[in-house]
Amino acid sequence: MDVQVNLEKVLKDIPPQVKLVAVSKTKPVEMIQSAYDVGQRDFGENKAQDMAAKYPQLPQDIRWHFIGHLQTNKVKYIVPFVSLIHAADSLKILLEINKQAVKYGRVVDFLLEFHVAREESKFGLNMESAENILQSDAYQKLKNIRLCGVMGMATFTTDTEQIRDEFRHLKSIFDQLKDKYFKHTDSFKEISMGMSGDYLIAIEEGATIVRVGSKIFGARN
Repeated sequence: MDVQVNLEKVLKDIPPQVKLVAVSKTKPVEMIQSAYDVGQRDFGENKAQDMAAKYPQLPQDIRWHFIGHLQTNKVKYIVPFVSLIHAADSLKILLEINKQAVKYGRVVDFLLEFHVAREESKFGLNMESAENILQSDAYQKLKNIRLCGVMGMATFTTDTEQIRDEFRHLKSIFDQLKDKYFKHTDSFKEISMGMSGDYLIAIEEGATIVRVGSKIFGARN
């Protein structure tokens, strides 16, 4: 598995304004180091304890992205160093991230996860539930977290038009939130969508971050 060759191939497809998160979940630190050695700095993990275990073994300028479903009891493992949490989907999780961030004197960046797929198994908010969070007194008091945009996953399907529709839907959610709540907030700018099978469509539909794993590191272990 030549991680560096694969990474170069993927990067050729990605315009400079789009950030590639190399999804290293289940992969050993040696493979992450190999990608790091040719300039990759953003890596994604979906299990908090795995990410916390890898963090001290690798260069400290890596930007770690937590891309999985985050449980409140696991927040404490990643808050000291995480760069961006992609999948916040409840006020409860935001309260916990903020609480842990206060302990470490950090402001932790996060994205709100939206359910745009036609699959019940996916996590995520709808527009109404997101607005309920943003308008709540509890949320407005949280000073140690910063909302930077939205994240979503398309349905696992070969129907590219359906995938495109779902990405467009997420882009429209971003545009509505930007217009209504974050018009003058420069940090609200990220749309995290697209994985190994559909990142090219995601880029066409406005992704600012793509999360690519198997195309770089091979099938998950």
